[in-house]
Amino acid sequence: MSVVSSREHPSAATAAAGEDEAALEIILDAAHDPDLAPDIFRQRLVIEGTCRRPIAGTDIADYLERLSDVCGMHPLIEPVTHRSEKYGWAGWIHWETSGAHVYAWDRPTLFFSVDIYTCKAFDAPDAVRFTEEFFDAPEIVARAF
Repeated sequence: MSVVSSREHPSAATAAAGEDEAALEIILDAAHDPDLAPDIFRQRLVIEGTCRRPIAGTDIADYLERLSDVCGMHPLIEPVTHRSEKYGWAGWIHWETSGAHVYAWDRPTLFFSVDIYTCKAFDAPDAVRFTEEFFDAPEIVARAF
């Protein structure tokens, strides 16, 4: 097993293993992540926000279809949605170049989280603006990596 040294990455968290097992280190600082596949383009964007009303499965399906256009992605399937009685709705779409997930909480607060992962470049600010407008989000944050 190849393990990244915590001396090289002081923000790494080490999970202790038995004497016969190698230690596993999880790097928590994205600035120090080694790129294991530099020949494969990857772009990620996480968008989170609050909303004024609960988000339904039909909202998520519509959002994911329209997000496909905003990001210039080719959907391979229709959006898939599911409801958890405990938390709320979730949905996913498979794009030719990866996909996106949406999670929408009804409680303990009205909140959504979008996770976009692609192997094709897209305009992250456009995706954030679209998401803010679509869900009428009074508060929104985003992290691209």
